[in-house]
Amino acid sequence: MRLFLLTIDGKSGILAFLGSKTPMWIENILSKNKKILALSPMADMTDSSFCQIVRKIGGADIVFREMVSSEAIIRNSEKTLGMTDFVEEERPIVQQIFGADPSVMAQAAAVVMQHANPEGIDINMGCPVYKLTSNFNGAALMKDADLACRIIREIKKEIGETPLSVKIRLGWDDPDTFKTFIPKIEEAGAELITIHGRTKKQGYSGKSDWERIRQAKEIASVPLLANGDIHKPKQVSEVLEQTQADGVLIARGALGNPWFFYQYINDIENIPLEERVETILDHLRRHIVQYGERGVVTFRKHLSWYLKTDKLGKEIPGIKEFRSQLVRINTYEETEKILKDFIQYAKSFS
Repeated sequence: MRLFLLTIDGKSGILAFLGSKTPMWIENILSKNKKILALSPMADMTDSSFCQIVRKIGGADIVFREMVSSEAIIRNSEKTLGMTDFVEEERPIVQQIFGADPSVMAQAAAVVMQHANPEGIDINMGCPVYKLTSNFNGAALMKDADLACRIIREIKKEIGETPLSVKIRLGWDDPDTFKTFIPKIEEAGAELITIHGRTKKQGYSGKSDWERIRQAKEIASVPLLANGDIHKPKQVSEVLEQTQADGVLIARGALGNPWFFYQYINDIENIPLEERVETILDHLRRHIVQYGERGVVTFRKHLSWYLKTDKLGKEIPGIKEFRSQLVRINTYEETEKILKDFIQYAKSFS
């Protein structure tokens, strides 16, 4: 049996959220009067092996697994359903799904429930990528609140007491759409909302509007997580103070830095290079277990993040040569040798 669990942490005054309609897992966390630290769902990145590493390091209250297509799920796509598999050490987990047809979304949620017995389902209403929005998925749903609400209601009918969360943006092109959108999706059954501080039109350009996230927090009657431009652990305190959100959902800040939550909690700035390389190799081994030998090639995307200067916390002259070698790796042994050579090389500059 595979499990998913959505965990939410609150802030001072969070007891206002608690009541007969609040799912027990939310109440259990909010009553601790602490903020939620969550790993954001990221396509092709927050798979089982990465979530295992984040869990092993510690600090995250909850990890959101990469989104899966509702259409593919009901078409019995073995590959897509396999994306909802996980190992025990990843728990608690939320599985995100996307789609635009209320009936299909509900059926897909039911299939995922039956397959994996999840304890948390998340609806993607925030992805700005054209591939999704062109089919009225993701952020496109913010253009039609009635449709968004029908999706939420139909899924709730299928998943019952299982907590349902929704990830949104400020709006499609109007940054104030959330002001009317949030009350509607709450009434439909959303029990947690994550808001990214940009519109779909902005994509990932410009800055995340933390002030509007603060306004969203004032509007929301369910727990709300802040998302967008939280790239460094030290920024967590800043965004929580400015928005008064009940927690944060960390995306790219955690790529190449699965220590993100651990660093924030323990006020640690940099991770020793030896520990970093040991963790990279552990991640690679788990990646190979999940995907087979071809996993070495697909792991290259993670290596490019792990060796970014801002992730390492310092400039290392000549690092481009090692990056160049790592984007061409084909075996575990090759990767291990390059990384160990990198340690010795980097020490000469310490």
